[in-house]
Amino acid sequence: MTPSILTARDRWLALGVLLAVLAVVWLLLVRPLFGQPLRQAEVEVTELQARDARLRSLLAQKPLVEQRLAALASRGGGSGFLSEPTAELATAALIQQLEQVVGEASPGSRGCALVNRTPLGDEAQNGRYRRVTVQVRLRCGNAETLAVLHALQSARPYLFIDGLAITAQRYFAVPGSGQPQEGGLDVNFNLFGYLRPGQGGARGGR
Repeated sequence: MTPSILTARDRWLALGVLLAVLAVVWLLLVRPLFGQPLRQAEVEVTELQARDARLRSLLAQKPLVEQRLAALASRGGGSGFLSEPTAELATAALIQQLEQVVGEASPGSRGCALVNRTPLGDEAQNGRYRRVTVQVRLRCGNAETLAVLHALQSARPYLFIDGLAITAQRYFAVPGSGQPQEGGLDVNFNLFGYLRPGQGGARGGR
């Protein structure tokens, strides 16, 4: 009786040891080799599903965007390009628009003066879009400066500003006034827009 009981116990012990070894092998080898890639695959699938949902949402908005573009085009606002056919005419119109914006921000030039507006050449421009640029220098009060920059960047056709440099001044001269105005800013930037592709065959002046 005793030998048979020990033999059965040994079998159970061997089975338990085998299960323990298999569990260790699973934890140390199988799970890292297969479990982590599976989790990574699940994460990638989730990200792809989220991306697909975003794309479907954008595609669903396509008709609304097309209607909006058609409405802008019908009001003459569908183009962001300068309307003039040549760089020379576009430069002149750009300077005229700049003078108008400054005049509206500071009637009578009481708080803002347009010191310089110099057309720049376009030798550095590449690609199909021709840029028309005017170098600008203003001496304005704080409020007038903000009004001018906001008006230019809100204009249609689209105008852009780069190379912006602003220096605070203790005083600045106001045209037509014998006394300098206290405070203000010396503002320098390049103002530019783009001709419609295929236009502007003649080179702009400096």
